[in-house]
Amino acid sequence: MVDSKQQWKAWLYLAPAIVLLMIFTVWPIINTVRLAFLEGYNALEATWGATYKIGISNFIDVFAYDNFFTCLKNTMWLTFLTVPISTVLALLIAVALNSIKPLQKFLQTIFFLPYVTNSIAIGMVFAAMFNIIGLRPNGLQADSWGIINNIIMFFGGDPINWINAQSGYWANIAVMVVYIVWNALPFKILILLGGLQSINKQYYDAAKVDGTSRRRVFLRITVPLLSPMLAYVFITGFIGGFKEYSSIVGIFGEKMGPVGAPYSLNTMVGYIYQVLPDTDYGVASAAALILFVIILVVTLFNNWLSRKMTHY
Repeated sequence: MVDSKQQWKAWLYLAPAIVLLMIFTVWPIINTVRLAFLEGYNALEATWGATYKIGISNFIDVFAYDNFFTCLKNTMWLTFLTVPISTVLALLIAVALNSIKPLQKFLQTIFFLPYVTNSIAIGMVFAAMFNIIGLRPNGLQADSWGIINNIIMFFGGDPINWINAQSGYWANIAVMVVYIVWNALPFKILILLGGLQSINKQYYDAAKVDGTSRRRVFLRITVPLLSPMLAYVFITGFIGGFKEYSSIVGIFGEKMGPVGAPYSLNTMVGYIYQVLPDTDYGVASAAALILFVIILVVTLFNNWLSRKMTHY
């Protein structure tokens, strides 16, 4: 503990970080809340001294937006589909990696590579994998069917134009789910693998002596002792899922949807970026505040649930 007479030195060392946090984190949050309640706010006019009355018209404009509930629906679907799937897969992969001794570090590096790769670039690769290029009018020939369709056709299935409007909403969502799950795995695997390696091996030795089956060991020892890490990746997964944006741009472009159905896959964050170029900072701030409240409610529920199901 720092001596009370020497605390000024600690504050001096912390001062640069505190100043940066105040400027780039605390003040933007406060300003976002302020702008959300300023009606008709315009940044250029405000520079010249214009004043605005306080109200809730920005929130009304957000809810009155034609595609607001489409954005909310897309955000919900992508979050509630990808978080459980990616968490379960990450758990299974982490358990498998933990049991492999040869090449374990190499495999960890391979699994972690997507986490340090640009999400837009990865999205473009996924778009190429799922996209059909040069489809003929008869629908039977194309310059390229894409890797995924080639696999489907190899097993006797019919090709699907995954990222086209004619394929339907759920085909587009399926592409997004595959990409988001794949992109979310590295971080979750890293956290869960670290948790697995910290579990006392005596529990497994005792179970082995008792002749406990692997399934029961997994459900009765591994999962309960790993529950704090599972709760963490679950909560952070939901927070990240509600902020989904770059993956959709990477696959479908800035129109946030396939050709012929622009903004059909738009999300809450996408809507915020959509209104910003129109200098609708008040509306964008109101939408950001609504998103914050949704994330807060879901996070509080997850915290309440994790306290009942987590074993420390």
